Amino acid sequence: MKKIAIFPGSFDPFTVGHASIVERGLPMFDEIVIGVGINENKRALYSPEERVKAISELYAGEPRVRVVAYNDLTIDLARREGAQFILRGLRSVKDFEYERDIANMNQRLSGVETVLLFTEPHYSSISSSVVRELIAFGKDVTDFLPRK
Repeated sequence: MKKIAIFPGSFDPFTVGHASIVERGLPMFDEIVIGVGINENKRALYSPEERVKAISELYAGEPRVRVVAYNDLTIDLARREGAQFILRGLRSVKDFEYERDIANMNQRLSGVETVLLFTEPHYSSISSSVVRELIAFGKDVTDFLPRK
């Protein structure tokens, strides 16, 4: 059976920390589906289409990575994609408690297991919200975004 993982997030924008989780997850799974979550209640810097396009271009040479947008529960996306796993990154203890609760609920509702990878220490302070704020103030964020 093919091992498929969903890597969900808003990815607004997709950072080097996100890319690190995908790269480190690839040896564990046959396929990773990056799920760009659409939340109409959040004010996004980039449209879902722009985020899907940018991430798809980043992984154009990697056939084991696909990018899709979704606006329902992650477990529903996992079901549609035939995924048995949800891949997530952890930056802090605060992240752990949130992710543990969500992982437990997802497993209970769907049987989908969550695989948590600790963020590499040099990426632990990078988040999409911090990068968005830097962009809003016209700062150079090149070091925080993956290069093609």
